[in-house]
Order: sequence, then C-alpha cells, then structure tokens
Amino acid sequence: MLRLADRETTTLLQAGDPDPVERVNSTGRSEIFLTCEHAGRAVPAALGDLGIASEEMDRHIAYDVGAEGIARGISERLDAALVLQRYSRLVIDCNRPLAAADCIVERSDGTAVPVNAELSDRERRNRFVEIHQPLHEAIAGALDPRQASGKPLFLVSVHSFTPVMRATGAVRNFELGLLFNRDARFAERLATAFRAANPDVTVRLNEPYHVDDFSDYTIPVHGERRGIPHVLLEVRNDLITDTRGQQEWADRLAGPLRLAAESLKGTHDGR
Repeated sequence: MLRLADRETTTLLQAGDPDPVERVNSTGRSEIFLTCEHAGRAVPAALGDLGIASEEMDRHIAYDVGAEGIARGISERLDAALVLQRYSRLVIDCNRPLAAADCIVERSDGTAVPVNAELSDRERRNRFVEIHQPLHEAIAGALDPRQASGKPLFLVSVHSFTPVMRATGAVRNFELGLLFNRDARFAERLATAFRAANPDVTVRLNEPYHVDDFSDYTIPVHGERRGIPHVLLEVRNDLITDTRGQQEWADRLAGPLRLAAESLKGTHDGR
C-alpha cells in the first residue's frame, strides 16, 4: 500500500532524517570545486514514500544515477572539495529556482508523484528552506573564501542523464554533455581536452539541454554571478550504473578537467 504525506506537517525534516548536505574533502587543494545537486535519493519521513512505487526511486527521476560516484572519484583524483545533496530530486530539485515549475514536480517522465500534488505555499517553502537553501549556503560558504583569496577558481557541477526518456521516447545518443549559459570558456576548453584524450566518446555542448536563469540554479548563481569559469557535466547514466563505470568516468574526466583549468589560468579575465 502506497502511503501519502501528512498534509498537516509544519516542519519537514525531523529527528532521524539525514542532513541535506554532505561535504567531502573540504580542505582539498585543487582550484576545481565540485557540486553534485542530485546525488541522493533520501525522502523525509514526513513525506512517506511520496505515493510512488519503490522501483521508481531507482530511476533517473529520483536522482542522477552514478553522478555521486563520479563526483567522489574526481574529488579523489584532483584533491578537490565537493558538496553533495542527499535528498531525492522528487522531494525538491536543488538545481532549480523555487519559482521553476519543475522545482517540485507533480509528474516526472511519465510518473505521477501524488504527495507533490496541490502543495500549499508553506509546504513548498518548507522544502526550499530546509533542503534547497542549506545546500546552496554550503556551496557559497565554501566558494566565498576561495574566491576572496584571489587564486584561480573553477566550478564543476556533476550530473547524469538517461539515454531514453520514457514519456516521449526521445533518444540521447551521445555519452557526455558539457553545459553552460552565457559563459562557454570552460566548457569549450574541456571539450577540446576531453576529445583529445577520449576520441571514442561523443561530446556535445549544451545537450541534453541548455542552462538558463529560469530552470537552473547552481551555474547561474554560483558560477555566472561570481564571474568564475564553470561547467555542468552530464554523463549518460547507462555507462555509470556500477562502481566500475563510475571510476572509469572519473578517470576520463579528471585529467581533461585539470588541463582545461590550466589552459584558462593566466589568460586575461580567464578568457
């Protein structure tokens, strides 16, 4: 029997619920700083099972499959700091502004999420304040002193994408997407370095989607507003469903990320 949330809940996170934020290698010496907004698939106890079948939590609608393993692997290889988010994107999508329609979805890739239907403004705000906000406060709190030091700084947001969308049948027949909005400098340098090291891999810029101010959060807020080079990584998730695939892709990405960052250092305004 699927359980629905208690609509009278006034405070979302309770004793026993995990902290929304995990910090990894906070003192890492790399100039590259990593985030993984869709790493986890935890659900607050107050929301029950969201009203969906348990197998739905294994799909890309609940979290970015394999992204956490890649992010941890890159962190280890580069000695880079990493901030992870522990809750499912079906609770709240921490890479969306609160005003975005898909910040809290009622349906995702063909699956209805009953607990998210007809939420009150207070319920939406509780999720934002207790899960979304702490993540971005942690990211800002880590980036602030790094940027203030005057040393080079690069923001890398780690994600994964599904090869086929169930609801539409759309096929994504490439392995790696490098995403940006107004500032292409790091993505383009990374594409060049990655292709040179991995000629067997298809790399696309701004696919499977394009970053913008209305449907994305980390890149516009922490990258563009700071004026620091940045990129959002999207790895096709059927390649990274297990530890072996995740480690392979951490290996593939670590070297090109380092080279791309090095190529931007010392240039005027990082360009």
